[in-house]
Amino acid sequence: MEHPSRRGVLGGAIAVAAVAVTGGTAWAKPGPAETETPALWREFKATPYTHPQVPYIARAGAFSGTRRLPRRKVVANVRDYGAVPDGTRDAAPAINRALADAGRRGGGTVVVPPGEYRIDGIIRIAHDNVVLRGAGSSRTTLRATKNLTELIGPYGSRYGGDKSSWSWAGGLIWLCPQARWESLTTAIKAKAWPFEGWTGNKRDEWRTLTPVHPATRGDRTLEVRDTTHLHKGDLVLLRLADDADHTLLEHMAGGGAGAEAYTWDDKTKLTSYVPYEWPVRITSIKKSAAKSTVQGTITLERPLPLDVRPEWDPRLTTHVKALTGAGVEGLTLEAVETPQSPHLLDKGYNGVTFQCAYDCWADDIVVRHVDNGFGLVSASACTLRRTRVAGRGAHHPYFCREGSHDNLVEDFTIDERTVPAPSGTQLHGINVEGLSSYNVWSRGTMRMGTFDSHRGMPFANVRTDITIENNGRHGGDASAGPLFGARFTHWNIRVTNERAGLTKIDGLAPYSATVGINEVREFDQIDVPDFSGDLHSRLELYGTTNKVHPRNLHEAQRDLRP
Repeated sequence: MEHPSRRGVLGGAIAVAAVAVTGGTAWAKPGPAETETPALWREFKATPYTHPQVPYIARAGAFSGTRRLPRRKVVANVRDYGAVPDGTRDAAPAINRALADAGRRGGGTVVVPPGEYRIDGIIRIAHDNVVLRGAGSSRTTLRATKNLTELIGPYGSRYGGDKSSWSWAGGLIWLCPQARWESLTTAIKAKAWPFEGWTGNKRDEWRTLTPVHPATRGDRTLEVRDTTHLHKGDLVLLRLADDADHTLLEHMAGGGAGAEAYTWDDKTKLTSYVPYEWPVRITSIKKSAAKSTVQGTITLERPLPLDVRPEWDPRLTTHVKALTGAGVEGLTLEAVETPQSPHLLDKGYNGVTFQCAYDCWADDIVVRHVDNGFGLVSASACTLRRTRVAGRGAHHPYFCREGSHDNLVEDFTIDERTVPAPSGTQLHGINVEGLSSYNVWSRGTMRMGTFDSHRGMPFANVRTDITIENNGRHGGDASAGPLFGARFTHWNIRVTNERAGLTKIDGLAPYSATVGINEVREFDQIDVPDFSGDLHSRLELYGTTNKVHPRNLHEAQRDLRP
């Protein structure tokens, strides 16, 4: 491992400036003499890829976690397509024509000059390497007049009845590849539930590229049986199927007596999330000279998130073509202000959603008066930077679901709601569910909400360097199974109202770490652990915040990258 770079040392100062941009609160960084280093950090540095409680998340985010996002060449201006920034005429068709033209040219940036643009439809980014860029969130505003129910129709819910799946999917700015968009809209019009995983509605149509030989969590090289259909730069799925004894789910929970004693068979929603599908890019291929069952070795962009065992039928497969290299930057999306809907009846005044997206991003984006703010639905390796949820209050300010992995949300803000919450509504906060893994929330200010695990056993996710008024509640159907899998980590968390729920997780999450949190107490929603016996969880520097070293777990891991 490399020692921290000078740029890494300067990162604290940069972070303070970045938080100020999004309206967060900046705190002075403690001097070396004031800091305390937990034993967990020393242990992690010795075994970064296989630590039992702390996940390796140094490569979370777009382009393997790079600090600098691409700047694409400007190829179109929405004014040239008829968009007028006077707030009176529908600019959505003009914006979408400009985005489609950029896609046909192979990518580029579509600029939205300063002003207010009315949009009566969905803004769709459906082509690789296309970026929609405003003049800044304080200068370019898109005012949305309609919701997704009006624009597409009721989204058939797996819960049936009048429940709306716009409560956890879709956006008025929607980054989604064309093929996925077509299958979604067809299913919605048929009032069917469109499966949201990486293999789309027709999971049985995935094609095996090669079986994979056994490997260990943290490995970046894999021995494969066949390299014929593999190429450097390919985005593939590592697919792991559970066995009859549910040993894959047990492994995601950390293993041991508690996971073995847990009843998995009746958790039908949870079991619908497997096979586990992890998208990853191949960075190199080496063919074997000797004739054997191993035809070659491949190197992956990121370390393996789990062990690879024969009983899980491990293989690399195809998937619905992902949207890659696309982004949205420098604008505010403001919906017409309506009262927040009762729980699960959201109309779909949703903000920005990434679906089946990889290496995509949002930067300097504000959403206001939305039902749901920023969504990651079967989206991986995406970066949300300098984002903010404001206005009348939201059901999910941020949601991360249905097999979303390796995403990074940093320098984010959830504002206090501007109107009281109507009766029967729910506030969740920063949500993760559905076997989503290795996602990071870093440097955040949450003036409302909670650290929502929505069941579905998400695992190996990190929240770090966050201030929170912990006043939300988590959700999750009982059939979705445990609140947490293994290696959830909360690191340097400042809870302003001293409420423990879902922030201090040493009594809830197996093989977890809670490090550097102020003293909190249980009240309101109180949970019991899903797994029996010793959870093998760790609690360090309890009652201490801002003095924990390193202050930000994600930044510190990234600074140690070789």
